[in-house]
Amino acid sequence: MEQYGIVKMKHIQTETIGRVRLIQLNRPKVLNALNECLAGELLNAAQEADADPSIGAILLYGNEKAFAAGADITELVSLDPISMHNSNYFSNWDEFSAIRTPKIAAVSGFALGGGCELALICDVI
Repeated sequence: MEQYGIVKMKHIQTETIGRVRLIQLNRPKVLNALNECLAGELLNAAQEADADPSIGAILLYGNEKAFAAGADITELVSLDPISMHNSNYFSNWDEFSAIRTPKIAAVSGFALGGGCELALICDVI
């Protein structure tokens, strides 16, 4: 089975094992709370996997304590509804759901609010 090295970004890390691209949400101190940076990194990694014909599935996971605890409230507190609307704050999830490579959410621990939504965007939980 062919395996590629782990690629670490600020809030996720990726690894490819055979035809599966593993994407780990990696903000354990805040139970993988979803912020704009994590959403962008996740979308970029998933789009990269989707464009690679050697990838047959994308497996998304957190850790044993939390898949994702929902939106990062510390980031949202500074935003008002108009700025969120104008920036299309949640557009990454629309783009993530459009990825054609099968997406699997390996949920262990908390999957609250936006974390549950992220799991539901996947094809299999």
